[in-house]
Amino acid sequence: MTFVWKRAGHALVVAGLLAGLVGCTAADGGGGIDVVLPGKVRAPGDVIRVSPEDGSRAVPAGGPVEVKLDSGRLERVTVAQVEDGRRAEVAGEISADGLRWRPRPGVRLALAAKYSVDAVALDGHGRRSARHTTFTTVVPESRFIGYFKPENRSTVGTGMIVSFDFNLPIENRAAVERAVRVTSEPPVEVVGHWFGKERLDFRPAAYWAPGTRVTVEIGLRDVEGAPGVYGIQRKTVGFTVGRSQVSRVDAAEHTMEVRRDGRVLATLPVTAGAPKTTTYNGRMVVTELYDVTRMDGRTVGFGGEYDIKDVPHAIRLTDSGTFLHGNYWADASTFGSANVSHGCVGLRDEKGGSPDSPAGWFFDRTLVGDVVEVVNSRDKEVAPDNGLGGWNLDWPRWKAGSALG
Repeated sequence: MTFVWKRAGHALVVAGLLAGLVGCTAADGGGGIDVVLPGKVRAPGDVIRVSPEDGSRAVPAGGPVEVKLDSGRLERVTVAQVEDGRRAEVAGEISADGLRWRPRPGVRLALAAKYSVDAVALDGHGRRSARHTTFTTVVPESRFIGYFKPENRSTVGTGMIVSFDFNLPIENRAAVERAVRVTSEPPVEVVGHWFGKERLDFRPAAYWAPGTRVTVEIGLRDVEGAPGVYGIQRKTVGFTVGRSQVSRVDAAEHTMEVRRDGRVLATLPVTAGAPKTTTYNGRMVVTELYDVTRMDGRTVGFGGEYDIKDVPHAIRLTDSGTFLHGNYWADASTFGSANVSHGCVGLRDEKGGSPDSPAGWFFDRTLVGDVVEVVNSRDKEVAPDNGLGGWNLDWPRWKAGSALG
C-alpha cells in the first residue's frame, strides 16, 4: 500500500504495509525545553491545579491527592504509580460538577513510590488544556529505593536503556551495581554505567535485537548503599524488545526518515530548532508519549513567547524537554522548508490532533524505546545523561562508567 499526504505543495509518500503499534529549548539556546518540568514553578495561568505540587517528595500515603479547576470541567484524570516495574492506576472519581478529582474513599498511596498525574480539562468554549506532574511518597528512614524504567511486561523499542534513579546518593556503587542483574535471551553482554551517585543505567554494546526478552533481577534489599542506608527492593521484572524503529532527523534538510527493521517506511517533512534555539544533535530515546500536553515558555525563561495548552501527539526525547510533537499553529509550508521551533522537532498536525496527519501517523507507530537521531543541527550533541542518551557514548566509554571495573 502507498499513503500520500499533500499540503501546500508538499507531498509525503509512505510505502509498504504499515503495522501501527501502540517547547523546546533552554535559555542558553541548547536543545529543547518548552514544557512544564518537574520541580518548576507552576506556570502563570495554569487552569489545572494539582496537589501535591509538581516534584514534591515525601508525600504521606494518605495524600492528599487532588486535581481541581475553578471553572470548566475535567475531561480525564489519570494518577498512576510509575517506575516500579508495573504501572498501577489510582482509583478515583471526577465530581458531578466536573471541577474536582479525588481518589476513591479508602484508597491510599504506596510508600517509597513515584506517581504521575495527567489531567486534561475543557473550558467553557471547549478548548483543551493539559497538565502533567510527578511526585514521590515517603521512603522509610535509613532505606533507599531505585525508581526504574521500563515497565514490567512492556514491549519497547530496540534503543531501550534500563535506568535506575535512586532517592539517595549511593556511596557503595559497586555493591549496588552488583545487586542488579540484567540478562537477555538471546544473551548479550549488558553493562552498567553510573551518572553521578544517584543514577545507574544498563545497556548492551549495540541496540537490542528485535524479539529479545530482557530480565532485570533487583536484589537491593539489605544492600548497604551508603553508611547506615539499606535497600528495600527484591523483585524480578522483564520486558520484550519489539520491532526496530530508528528515525533520522536532518535539521538542515528539514526531513525525518523513519526506518522500520532497516527499511525506509516514510520520509516526513519537519521543522526543527530555529537559529537561536537549535535542536540537540545525537541519538535520543523515546521515554514518554502524550496525546496532548501543555508547553509554556514562561516556565523555562522564554517569557510570554508561547503558551500552547493543547500540543498534540507529544513524544518526549530528553529530560530537559526536547520533544517531537504535532504542530497545528505553523503554516503548512513551514514543514520541510524552515526551522522555526524552540528546539523541538515539529510535525504537521491539526488542532485536537489528527490520526491522519504526519504527527498522528508517527505517534501511532512509536514505542517507548524507539530511537530518534538528529543530525546537521547547529548545536552540540545531547548529553548521555539527558534522558536515555547513553547511546551517544561508545562502548569503551560506557564500560568505563561501571563501578565493577
